Amino acid sequence: MRILVVFLCLVGLFSVPAAAESFRHIQDERSFVDLVTGKKLTRLGIKLSVTNNGRIQGRAFGKPVTGNWRWQNGAFCRDLYHGDTDLGPNCQLVKMRGNTVRFISDRGTGIYADFALR
Repeated sequence: MRILVVFLCLVGLFSVPAAAESFRHIQDERSFVDLVTGKKLTRLGIKLSVTNNGRIQGRAFGKPVTGNWRWQNGAFCRDLYHGDTDLGPNCQLVKMRGNTVRFISDRGTGIYADFALR
């Protein structure tokens, strides 16, 4: 069960190749910060805040989520903890469509997780 929760926090509920034809690529830190400042990223069982000073905080499946992020070479790079579990670093491509933010792992070559921006 713990492995399942960690997996869901990392990449979301669906493990599919990244496909984002209708999503707009967020290419720079300023655009990303403008997008997420003062809002929550939510999906089933997960509610996160990504602050403009490089912090990540929230809850996922009843446990706290904490971490740090930085923008590096066009990607959102984060170190994340779910409770006491270190989820490790990952740099992710960020895309946007409507109020949906898509994070695609491994600099856009991995699986994705969609979050509603509220």
